[in-house]
This record gives sequence, C-alpha cells and structure tokens, in this order.
Amino acid sequence: MTRTRTTAALVLGLLAALLALTAVPAQAAGYRYWSFWERGDGAWTYASMGPSGTRPSDGDVQGFRFSVSADSKDATQPRGTTDFTTICAGTEPKADTKRVALVIDFGTGQDAPGGETPPKARTACAQVGADATTADALASVAKPLRYDSNALLCAISGYPHSGCGEQVTDSSETKSASPAKSSHSGPSVGVVAGIAVVAALGVGAIWQAKRRRG
Repeated sequence: MTRTRTTAALVLGLLAALLALTAVPAQAAGYRYWSFWERGDGAWTYASMGPSGTRPSDGDVQGFRFSVSADSKDATQPRGTTDFTTICAGTEPKADTKRVALVIDFGTGQDAPGGETPPKARTACAQVGADATTADALASVAKPLRYDSNALLCAISGYPHSGCGEQVTDSSETKSASPAKSSHSGPSVGVVAGIAVVAALGVGAIWQAKRRRG
C-alpha cells in the first residue's frame, strides 16, 4: 500500500471513530421526586396543581408516589388500597371538617437515593378543616414534611433524608433540578469541531504525500 493510501486510510478511520461518537444517543434522564395524584372514576390522574394549591372535598382520594420519571407522562402511579370507604372506615364525619383519604407510596429500592431504603407504602385518613389544602391534610398524618425554597415537596415522613428533584441519568449522576424533560440531543460542539479538524489535517496530509511523490 502506498504512503498516500495509508494516510487516507488513517484519516478515514479517525473520521469513522468520531462519527460513531455522534451516533451514541443521549443518556436517558429522569428526576427523583414525589409526584402528586388525584383519584376519580376509578383511576389516578396526575394532579394539575401542587398539594399546597389543591383543596380537596370530603370523600376525595389523593395519592403521592416517590419515583424516578422524566415528566407527568411517564410518572409512576401510587400503589395499594385506593377506596375511600376502606381507608376512612374508622373516621366518623364531624361538623366543619372533611375527610381526605391519602395513599402514600414511598416507591421501590430502585428509585431510592443511594444508601436509603423506602418505607412500606401506607394509607391514612386525614380529618382536617373544611378549607384545608392537600398539603395540610398530608401534614396532619405524615410529618415531618420537607420542602425546598420553591415549595417543591421533597420528603414525606422524613423520606428521603436529603435531595429534592435531582436529575438521575443512566450513569447514576445527579444534580439539583426541577422535574422536566432533558433537552440535550445530537453531537456536542467539541465533537463536531474535532471532525472538522481531522478532515482538514487529512486533506493536508494527502496533498503533502502526493507532492512528495511528484
């Protein structure tokens, strides 16, 4: 094989390696957080408002689930008993109060932060004032609660001990963030620049080899 062909083969090999890097898909990302749900017509619906802005009625069933998910479309629903009559069977109605059935699902070990074990899922019947929010109802039966500076619910009954809405990738790297979809896709600027440099060097090397042969 001539020097020109050897140089061309080397350049093509480098280009192929760099292009292969651009073909690797971005790591799947999710967020570890407590999601809030409302029960109606026998099914869970992801709540449109947060617990501090929701005022349930007597007889409502609401749920919380700790898990890793990208957004509301793939969030994991609470598990366990969801029937108001069963959850609040031992709580008699009282004047100027309402009863709210709560399903609190601490998730699985796979969703748990490193070094922590999720408590067993449980239910509770919160009897609170008529004007109470879901956050008030939750606080009455599942303290301590923990919120961040943006009023995002971070912990129920002290779980998890730390962290709040952190991003979780396939490589288990985390960083503080609000639950949302990842916007990264395609090759990085550095990879594209590397391809351009290799291509330019390759053209120059081939031209120099041809010049020497001439």
